[in-house]
Amino acid sequence: MRALITGVTGFAGSHLAEYLLAHTDLEVWGTDISSNEGNIAHIREDLNLVVGDMAQPDVVSDILTQARPDQVYHLAAQAFVPVSWRDPWQTIANNVRAQLNILQAMISLDTRPRVLVVGSADEYGMIGPDELPIIESTPLRPYSPYAVSKIAQDMLGYQYYASHGMPIIRVRPFNHIGARQSPSFVISDFAKQMAEIEAGFREPQIRVGNLEARRDFTDVRDMVRGYHLALERGEPGEVYNLGGERAHSIREVLDLLLEMSKVDIKVTLDSARLRPTDVPVVVSDCTKFRQRTGWRATISLRESLVDVLNYWRERTQEDHSGKR
Repeated sequence: MRALITGVTGFAGSHLAEYLLAHTDLEVWGTDISSNEGNIAHIREDLNLVVGDMAQPDVVSDILTQARPDQVYHLAAQAFVPVSWRDPWQTIANNVRAQLNILQAMISLDTRPRVLVVGSADEYGMIGPDELPIIESTPLRPYSPYAVSKIAQDMLGYQYYASHGMPIIRVRPFNHIGARQSPSFVISDFAKQMAEIEAGFREPQIRVGNLEARRDFTDVRDMVRGYHLALERGEPGEVYNLGGERAHSIREVLDLLLEMSKVDIKVTLDSARLRPTDVPVVVSDCTKFRQRTGWRATISLRESLVDVLNYWRERTQEDHSGKR
């Protein structure tokens, strides 16, 4: 049995590859648009990496012909919301085109692997207090171009299931965190700033945006375990929430990180880090997925934060080695 992970060198993709290699007998393949192996360097010898642009139909067809996967985890996407505000068309085109190419190639090649389409909790958009926790039937009210692109991926997945009988399972993951996440995301950003302050490469001041927003954080290792269960046990055509089912304020997360700091750090508001719109509270209800698979997030927020901070401490020392 073979598994293909698109975007395998990314944050979630690299953790999913680790999980599949450690916990299954699957032969793991992965795609990336470049040959940058940073996040998978430690497992590179154990997986098959194919370099190619998923926006090109011929490239996608060649990849599927070469890999012949039984499972496809489609994670490749532009995932940073602020980028979608600056360049909405590129985000929508990038996220929709790659998935469409995969699904069309499967039809052309007459192959039917089980496919995981990874959406986002951002699809739900502006949620009212009376709609919490969020269930899968909650109306979708996107508030960013990124959210629109994920709804398009979500609905494309359903359409190809309904129109072509493809075994497609859709998930809507809530915020996930962990080592190797880009500092474009809030927790990784905080941890990176703190690690640089501790190492003496930055003034003892951390810049923040909105600290009052409350989010549903899940460790990426729990999340990718959920991805695997979704493909193994999920019902084709269905969509499932994956999250921690508990909301934490950004302020609470920052306070926990500051408790772990080796130095005193001042917190400063940076208006450039504020979003045009921000949903006050997001929290998931994963009952539907748990009833189907038994999955539940188990890694604590504190444990996740320790891992993120230690990751950036190590990276900071490596990146600045010899620069003092």
